[in-house]
Amino acid sequence: MDPQNELVDALQAIPWFQELSDEHFQKICAITHLVRVDKDTTIFAEGEQDENLYIVLEGRVAIEIYSPVRGRIRIFTAEPLDVVGWSSVTPVVRQRTASARAVLDSRLAAIDGLALRQLCDDDCELGYKIMRRIANVVAARLMVTRLQLLDVFGHPEKD
Repeated sequence: MDPQNELVDALQAIPWFQELSDEHFQKICAITHLVRVDKDTTIFAEGEQDENLYIVLEGRVAIEIYSPVRGRIRIFTAEPLDVVGWSSVTPVVRQRTASARAVLDSRLAAIDGLALRQLCDDDCELGYKIMRRIANVVAARLMVTRLQLLDVFGHPEKD
């Protein structure tokens, strides 16, 4: 299959792209490419300034943070249609706050974060739709992190 047709087919299968106008959809396609990642491959590392936003199309991606005491700690597992690397499109945070590693062989849509930020600045309607989605991703991750913290601190180990 032609790589451009494969990209269009992959993005059309993502529900929130289906609500975009044809013009907006084409603009997103123009700044997106597909990436295949082998199991155990690091997609981006905590502290890096990787400029891509990723959408998992196939496979599974672990989002991990590093603790000097405990090593790598998985804080989230991204499944198909989940977004990872959202910090690449936020106005201030441009440094990765976690690492992403493929748990299975995976296929991702990689969206150029700088180009996406520019599209959002140039077209307020598109910007609103994209940033609303990013806000939902961040809010969901915050909720998951909150529940993990409640679990960790809600049941302290007894000596």
